[in-house]
Amino acid sequence: MKFSSITKLLITSVATVSINAQAAIFITPKSPDINAAAYTVLDYNSGKTLASSNPHEKRAPASLTKLMTAYVVFQLINDGRASLDDEVRISKKAWKTGGSKSFVEVGKNIKLEILLKGMIIQSGNDSAVALAEHIAGTEGTFATYMNEYARELGMKNSRFENASGLPHADQHTTAADMAILAAATIRDFPQFYPWYSQKEFTYHGIKQRNRNRLLWSDHTVDGLKTGFTKKAGYNLVASANRVNMRLVSVVLGSTGTEARTSQTQKILDYGFRFFETQTLKDFTKQVPISSATEDMLKVGSVGEASFTLARGQFKLSDQVIQLNSDLSAPISKGDKIGNLLIQFEGKTTAKIPLIALEDAEQAGFFSRMLEKVGL
Repeated sequence: MKFSSITKLLITSVATVSINAQAAIFITPKSPDINAAAYTVLDYNSGKTLASSNPHEKRAPASLTKLMTAYVVFQLINDGRASLDDEVRISKKAWKTGGSKSFVEVGKNIKLEILLKGMIIQSGNDSAVALAEHIAGTEGTFATYMNEYARELGMKNSRFENASGLPHADQHTTAADMAILAAATIRDFPQFYPWYSQKEFTYHGIKQRNRNRLLWSDHTVDGLKTGFTKKAGYNLVASANRVNMRLVSVVLGSTGTEARTSQTQKILDYGFRFFETQTLKDFTKQVPISSATEDMLKVGSVGEASFTLARGQFKLSDQVIQLNSDLSAPISKGDKIGNLLIQFEGKTTAKIPLIALEDAEQAGFFSRMLEKVGL
């Protein structure tokens, strides 16, 4: 994003700004009513939650558990501790696992890639158990991996006890935590993420369809996973990418397959209709600095910074560089020197940290004295 499209760029030590003369009305209605136990929808790039209900309520994850099972396997593949070409021997336990199946056969060797696709696309519980045993020896040990990665991701209210999502009294998650996991899967494993949009998969001559019905009804949806048990109700984690914006949604404890599909569609449409993502990349600016050998200091943002606003609001926003009040040399490259504020009608809607992009050496004593007296 270049600043040629920005209405106003001010540099100040205090957050003051001239209001746009052009009046505009922005109405963001409250999020739609969703008949589910919990839900959330967030902007993938900025991380901002656009709507939610009971996002931290602990719920049974059902087959959403397989998102974490896959995340662990993906990590170990990236680390070189597992391979898509690994031959995985199917144990009697994996073969006998109830619920949804990929129909693997006991005693056979099956490539790890086949089992991953069977778990992700067909939601095969037998594939999930086979993967867990191959990685960690036992499903219980594999659950330790799951919980460690959940902790690293910041999933504070989740606990996993098995790889499949079959009912367990101590296994739980939340809508907010599942959104974190979905976003991490998209971000960390772009090479594997397309499997979540695959509509069907055939193994052992048996073709099974992906249970995420949005893959057929909304071409912008490209993942992620459904889940159901009697205790959990009907769950769906989804992601969609349209109008230069990606959203992640989670619906937990819905009343049926049609309901979770329509409810997810409703909250995704709400997010895309009323919000927009803007991304700041390679922003730099010269700002004044005191007591330095040079009068100006080059500052900028760190990498890419994304923020979410009401749709259409950015064009009418002001951008204000707010410097630390004591910005004076010496300054080291990388020091935080202030913020870039995105403001609409005087209200800050986004704040992006700014750092020094170069060193600023302190001027000599005599020069600093002259500066103080205004010479």
